[in-house]
Amino acid sequence: MVWIAVICLLLGICCGLWIFPSEVSALISGLSDWILYLLMFLVGISVGLNKLAFRKIREYHLRILIIPFGIALGSVLGGILGGLVLGMPLCDSVPITAAMGWYSLSGVLMTDLSGPGAGAIAFLCNLLREILSFLLIPVIAKHLGYYAAMAPAGATSEDTTLPMFVRYTNEEIVVMAVLNGAICSALVPVLTPFLYRIFS
Repeated sequence: MVWIAVICLLLGICCGLWIFPSEVSALISGLSDWILYLLMFLVGISVGLNKLAFRKIREYHLRILIIPFGIALGSVLGGILGGLVLGMPLCDSVPITAAMGWYSLSGVLMTDLSGPGAGAIAFLCNLLREILSFLLIPVIAKHLGYYAAMAPAGATSEDTTLPMFVRYTNEEIVVMAVLNGAICSALVPVLTPFLYRIFS
């Protein structure tokens, strides 16, 4: 999955450089909003189809929110620290990290908010977070605990990194990972533009 995303990005860059005329850019920008709506619709379907997740929500009530909100807060603080260290504007660095690994959405959102440069950085930053999650989840699960392993995964814990939770944790944590990913995914389209406006 990750390699497909990288290959698609590289193919898109090559098409933009050598194949498509510059007029195509306006068409792509117009379609990006509809692609974003489709992504959100598909996430909604995946959450709605998970009946076990809804049972866990009834069981844990508000406690279920501690992990995803903690991940969101850590991501925002990481964006502030990263922006200060790298000399990057906080209006770009903070919303980029607030995407919590959802690279396909963050690229579209940041392109709309701040331009193609920020969109490319958002895509690559969140793609790298997902790649690193595959390496970190087993280590964190073993040495820091199963719940802590959800932190690097962020929004990806319900889909692409879920097999890592299946392999290295237990059934209850797998359900929690799905819930965590769903809540983080729901936060991303709200947090990203909100934080962009706050730090602009």
